[in-house]
Amino acid sequence: MSLALPFQTAKQLAAAVRKKKIGCLELLDLYLKRVEAYNPELNAIIATDIEGARKRAKAADRAIKAGKKLGPLHGVPMTIKESFDVAGLPTTWGDPAFKDTVATQNSLVTQRMMDAGVTLFGKTNVPLNLADWQSYNEVYGSTNNPWDLGRTPGGSSGGSGAALAAGLTGIEAGSDIGASIRNPAHYCGVWGHKPSWGVVSPKGHALAGAVAYGDIGVVGPLARGAEDLEIALTAMAGPDAIDGRGWTLTLPRSKKTTLRDFKVAVLLTDPNAEVDDSVQEQISKLASFLAKNKVKVSDKARPEIDTVELNDVYIRLLRAATSGRMSDAVHEQAVKDAASLPADDMSYFAQMQRGNSLSHRAWLGLNEKRHRMRLAWDAFFQDYDLMLCPVAVTAAFPHDQAGLRHKRTIVVNNKQVPVVDQIFWAGYSGVTWLPSTAAPIGQSKEGLPIGVQIIGRQYGDYECIQFAKLLEKEYRGFVPPPAYS
Repeated sequence: MSLALPFQTAKQLAAAVRKKKIGCLELLDLYLKRVEAYNPELNAIIATDIEGARKRAKAADRAIKAGKKLGPLHGVPMTIKESFDVAGLPTTWGDPAFKDTVATQNSLVTQRMMDAGVTLFGKTNVPLNLADWQSYNEVYGSTNNPWDLGRTPGGSSGGSGAALAAGLTGIEAGSDIGASIRNPAHYCGVWGHKPSWGVVSPKGHALAGAVAYGDIGVVGPLARGAEDLEIALTAMAGPDAIDGRGWTLTLPRSKKTTLRDFKVAVLLTDPNAEVDDSVQEQISKLASFLAKNKVKVSDKARPEIDTVELNDVYIRLLRAATSGRMSDAVHEQAVKDAASLPADDMSYFAQMQRGNSLSHRAWLGLNEKRHRMRLAWDAFFQDYDLMLCPVAVTAAFPHDQAGLRHKRTIVVNNKQVPVVDQIFWAGYSGVTWLPSTAAPIGQSKEGLPIGVQIIGRQYGDYECIQFAKLLEKEYRGFVPPPAYS
């Protein structure tokens, strides 16, 4: 049974436009009516340009009538994560200090998606400085999960995931340094792709005029279907104007056409971040399904990496990469904390402060370890195509905005554990720059979405997405949240 129009994929929406089953303006207005009806309780979309969007939709309709060449996403209404610059709209990263900062030009991802034909009409919510698996801030307030308004939609691309799941937009783009694409996809029951580092230029995804491209972090698509990820990645990938003078991107396309063409390893949990049984159960069910369908599945194969060391390297490089966002006073406190903490304190707080105050010499040592891990992953991918593992340790958890993030807890297998421990699953692929696709595979007993993380070799982005496309076709497609369908 085909889904109702608002829940169809961007590819399906674009096909309906090309076949003149619906006009671009008519399609935009359909989504705007849903935004008017449902967004007040979700607070996913926090800034709009309705007048500009309607002008663009009318121009898109004229292009069809004139028989002009159309982009792959022609007429598809789109919102984008607040952290991307969109000319005429604010870019705050949820920080009140920047609430009046209006972008004067589009980010590269924004422009490339518009060049692909989307009708951009708004921006979606984020946490302060994109630094949480919840999406709330003093500028825009809190975003709720459409599966349960009392729970987080994830972060930092939380508004993106919620808007897609609730059928308020056609396609989205987010960013990911700590699972910020993958986590909302998992919590909201949609698809997200964290590209290989460097594949998509982050130009215009920055705060306060910063122009340097950071370590680990990437930008990429979220969608209601895996094929949309492929279309959007193709549209947005490639170097910026300066790098493009010297190199071009040619990502290898997958040659696999069936699930049984793949050889995969499956990882259910890790001592660094114990995974709730509800998540492990869904990934185990998937593994059984794959095995029954003649996919070569191993629950033992792993890259030869000490995951304790991986987690240590990731957290310190992650915090070093984001330390530039800190004020001088906060940085000075991090230096003091790092100097006073015992060497054997491996808590998240200790590692965070060590990363926030990292010397360049120490960074170089960690970077050397990181590159050795890259080689270990590459050796693993000589024998296996993909690693399947959790995105996060639980399904979406209840809102918890009290106190400091690293002091908050969640319940995993009936135990209270630090919410930040699950950063391990972000770094498992992120620290070594590997591509990861998050795809929905089931639900918890509470009816909350659960996804799987599909990790591939560096630059094997289309291989990850191809596997997700086959899962969507043969295992589980998009399911709308009941209250919005």
